[in-house]
Amino acid sequence: MSVGDQPIVIKKIKKGGGGGHHGGAWKVAYADFVTAMMAFFLLMWLINTTSPEQKRGIADYFAPASVSETTSGAGGILGGTALGSDGSKNSGASAVIEELAPESRNPNDGKNRDAAKAESLEAASTQALRDALQKREEAAFASAAQSLRQALQDMPELAELSKNILIDQTPEGLRIQLVDQEGRSMFNQGSSQPNDRAKLLLRAVAKVVNQLPNRVSVYGHTSANTGGSKSEGDWSLSAARADASRRILQGSGVVADRIYQVSGKATSEPLYPDDPTLPGNRRIAIVLLREAPVLPPDPGL
Repeated sequence: MSVGDQPIVIKKIKKGGGGGHHGGAWKVAYADFVTAMMAFFLLMWLINTTSPEQKRGIADYFAPASVSETTSGAGGILGGTALGSDGSKNSGASAVIEELAPESRNPNDGKNRDAAKAESLEAASTQALRDALQKREEAAFASAAQSLRQALQDMPELAELSKNILIDQTPEGLRIQLVDQEGRSMFNQGSSQPNDRAKLLLRAVAKVVNQLPNRVSVYGHTSANTGGSKSEGDWSLSAARADASRRILQGSGVVADRIYQVSGKATSEPLYPDDPTLPGNRRIAIVLLREAPVLPPDPGL
């Protein structure tokens, strides 16, 4: 080797492992964070979707089976006391056994609850049946009233008598009233027999009555005399007029068994209380009675 030649030196540097980017420890921490967040959101979803009963069941499941409330040094279930008060170790108390014993339950409690629940369901179903029958009856009454009004419009001989009929629904039932108008009375003065126009209207009413199975009540009403005085004969006259109307209804096809009541009201229930002398107070009221729904017999009776 000549004096001017310098030796070539190669220096190798070894890099230590684990120094770059702090190694892979951050990945583990991030995975733990993602897992925790997933568990948190899963818990929130479960809380939102479970019912209160399910939540109470979960809480009871994770509740401690037994917790000692004693302040003794033992800290155990018995708290340093014996099970019985008799024998050589008589330092215990029988109250411990009573506290640890499960609460006694009446075996009939479940049956009583079931019976109460069954009675509640039966009462609810009965009320639902009553409501359904009442709605059906209301619809039938409305249909019958519409049929009578339509008949009064379609028949020329009845069209002029439409003002003599009043139709409404009362707590008693569907009421159809044949009312006297000025110059158009249903009965001749002092007579208990209906005139021709009253007979025509009664036959039309009978056709509507025959559309429904309800029982029928017929009431007769009179008006007070001029000056407001009342006649003793109004009772017998109103009753006779109601009975004469009943005979015409039966002659027009209404079955006799459907007649529930025929009575005279005299002037006791005026249609126009402010003026009991008006002709409109003289009237015949035919009522299709509301029928109580037929329900199954009570098994307890």
